[in-house]
Amino acid sequence: MAIIRKSAAEIAAMREAGRINALALQAVCDAVKPGVSTRELDAIAAQVLRAHDAQPAFLGYPNNTFPGHPYPATINASINDELVHGIPGQRRLREGDILSVDCGTTWEGVIGDSAVTVAVGAISEAAQRLIEVTREALRLAIDACRPGNRLGDVSASIQEWVEGQGYQVVREYTGHGVGYTMHEDPQIPNWGTRDRGAPLRPGMTLALEPMVTVGPADLFVKDDYWTVATRDGGLCAHFEHTIVITEDAPEILTLP
Repeated sequence: MAIIRKSAAEIAAMREAGRINALALQAVCDAVKPGVSTRELDAIAAQVLRAHDAQPAFLGYPNNTFPGHPYPATINASINDELVHGIPGQRRLREGDILSVDCGTTWEGVIGDSAVTVAVGAISEAAQRLIEVTREALRLAIDACRPGNRLGDVSASIQEWVEGQGYQVVREYTGHGVGYTMHEDPQIPNWGTRDRGAPLRPGMTLALEPMVTVGPADLFVKDDYWTVATRDGGLCAHFEHTIVITEDAPEILTLP
């Protein structure tokens, strides 16, 4: 495992990539409402990236499981029981849905990657609690990203919180290092043991992404070769930020 620690100049570039990514993600979230199609949301994100001379990091991304099916859009738009990698299309959002939007931006050769799960209109208390628990899992993971800790501390902070709230963490997909490519070392599972794994050092740039299911974390890939969903049709949620380890508190790079 070769973890790339970034220089101050590289972090500055990633901060700008992250800022642009956050603007695109915010524009999409602002447009979420019943009746809008996920393709329309994808077009909004693409427009923001073009306006900032940035490129979508997901568009054309190779599919390692199903070669010959590169990702065809700017964002992932995953609804209700869809966890990640939902392909935008004609499907229109409905009142009560929850939508996970994941966006990646390439700017000056570096990448910003973040995701959020949002409500479509009024949602159930159960859906709202799922969103809040998953968001808090990300906050706890970020807070654990300090020199002196290890990757296992980050992973354990997610698992302990999520399972303590009665939910399940996804084990098939993980967080990851990010920088010059979308997926760098290390992998960052959403489960783990404290005081295990690689030590955290300043300059590491990580994409932390808790993925949480209400029921069993048993997943499958739909016939479009990309969309990952729960087998039992249960709700799931996903949040993500790109962060950098500093000498002190971690810095979130994917903020507007």
